[in-house]
Amino acid sequence: MAALNIIYREKDIPDIREFDVYARNGGYDGLKKALSMKPGEVIDVVKASNLRGRGGAGFPTGVKWSFIPQSEPIKYVVVNADESETGTFKDRQILENNPHQLIEGALIAAWAIQANAVYIYLRGEFWDIAHALDEHIESARRGGMVGQNINGSGWNCEVYTHLGAGAYICGEESALLESLEGKLGQPRVRPPFPANKGGGLYGEPSVINNVETLANVPWIIVNGADAYKQIGTEQSPGTKVFCVSGHVEKPGNYELPLGTTLRELLYTHAGGIPNGRQIKGILPSGGSGPIIRVNGNEDPILDTPLTYEDMAKTGSILGSASVIVIDDTVDATWVASKAIKFFKHESCGKCTPCREGTYWLDKTVDRILRGEAKESDVDLINDVAKNMQGVTLCALGDFAANPIIYTIKNFPEDFKSHLGGKSTPTAPKSAAAAGD
Repeated sequence: MAALNIIYREKDIPDIREFDVYARNGGYDGLKKALSMKPGEVIDVVKASNLRGRGGAGFPTGVKWSFIPQSEPIKYVVVNADESETGTFKDRQILENNPHQLIEGALIAAWAIQANAVYIYLRGEFWDIAHALDEHIESARRGGMVGQNINGSGWNCEVYTHLGAGAYICGEESALLESLEGKLGQPRVRPPFPANKGGGLYGEPSVINNVETLANVPWIIVNGADAYKQIGTEQSPGTKVFCVSGHVEKPGNYELPLGTTLRELLYTHAGGIPNGRQIKGILPSGGSGPIIRVNGNEDPILDTPLTYEDMAKTGSILGSASVIVIDDTVDATWVASKAIKFFKHESCGKCTPCREGTYWLDKTVDRILRGEAKESDVDLINDVAKNMQGVTLCALGDFAANPIIYTIKNFPEDFKSHLGGKSTPTAPKSAAAAGD
């Protein structure tokens, strides 16, 4: 499938990051059109488009907006720009190169739910992007698209940026809200949910959407739901940005229609596997999703369409589409070790199964890699990981369990190779390419 740049418009229009260039090329036409519609009509268009959340969950965006009670006088839109998932780097490119499309999409969401303000929460390492984004917001304000009496409509809405402190857990929406309020970034007990009174930002009903999700909205409002559904598949319409890293010739971001196959993504766009090696496994949703076993470059699993529903058939998830490729030089036990160390470091410690589980998984996998473990230790970490699933306040417990459960399930021979005194004291030579 050919690339269609709904999101990465800088590939077609140089300097579209600048307000004047963006406006000359249809920028803010979606917001202007939305302001001529009733808020409920805007929600209906987004709902009809079946735009699904691009942050990982894939929940229908319009449905999410419809949960907000219109009777409440104070409401907020929160943009999740805390891009912390391993192997994910799509939102940064939007923020750097097409920021006004995000601002416009967030304002359309704000009009749809009649929000009082938009807060863009950026990961702490994005401090340079945050400063540039503040300047872009001010240029939009000078153009009459932010602040008081937007485009002469009589509607007021401010847009603010907020920097986190680099915690992975703040990508989870309730922990993000806690951090945004100046509290420790830990997940909340729910209900109440963010859409309800008492559950959102400052206790007010709030919509939280990913950067890529909101960047799709202006195109949908201008072109209509039916036009959007002509792209991609019926259940997964539109384009998706696929972040490809690991053992490929051309790692990077690729915006393609949903339904593009893994094979096309990796070979046509990402250039294939270096040095004539064979693919061993793919993490289609970064470190948090189940790893897929691939038995070489001709495996039919590579013909799987990249959609939310088709990836589920492989036993994994599409998630945020951070596709990490490992070739046949990589030990899956080492992959599990790297992933569990990440989640152990990033666990907020609030839930006992996650806090204690990640600690013991890390300790035991290290023992396996040193060649000091028995077969019962592999069974032990599998059991510990399974007991972490579904028992924590947020999904980090599940995410941390996945690398253990699915590497053991799909690559049992790699774990067995370390038993009986066999060790791997160092990472494979290809570790850097594998996402170290």
